[in-house]
Amino acid sequence: MGSILSILLLIANLAYYIVIAHVVMSWLINFQVLNLRQPIVAQIWMGLNRLLEPIYSKVRQFLPNLGGMDLAPLVVLVGLIAVRLVLIRNGAFAAF
Repeated sequence: MGSILSILLLIANLAYYIVIAHVVMSWLINFQVLNLRQPIVAQIWMGLNRLLEPIYSKVRQFLPNLGGMDLAPLVVLVGLIAVRLVLIRNGAFAAF
C-alpha cells in the first residue's frame, strides 16, 4: 500500500510542478521576458499547452467568464493540493 501511495503522490507532485511551470512561463511570455520565436521556448510552451489545455478546458466549463482573467490554473492547483492532502492523510491511516 505504501508504494502505491508513493507513486500517487509522485504523480500529484509532478502535475503540481507542471502547472506551476506553465503559469510562470505564461507570465514570462506576457511580460516579454521569453520570446515564442525562439524554437526551444515555443516547443516547451506548445508541449505544456497540449498537456494542460484538456484539463483547463474542463475546469473552464464550470467557471464564470471573468474577461481576461483565467482562474483555471488556480482551480487545478487547489485541486492538486487537495488530492495530495487526501492521499497523505489517508495513507497515514492505511499503514495501521
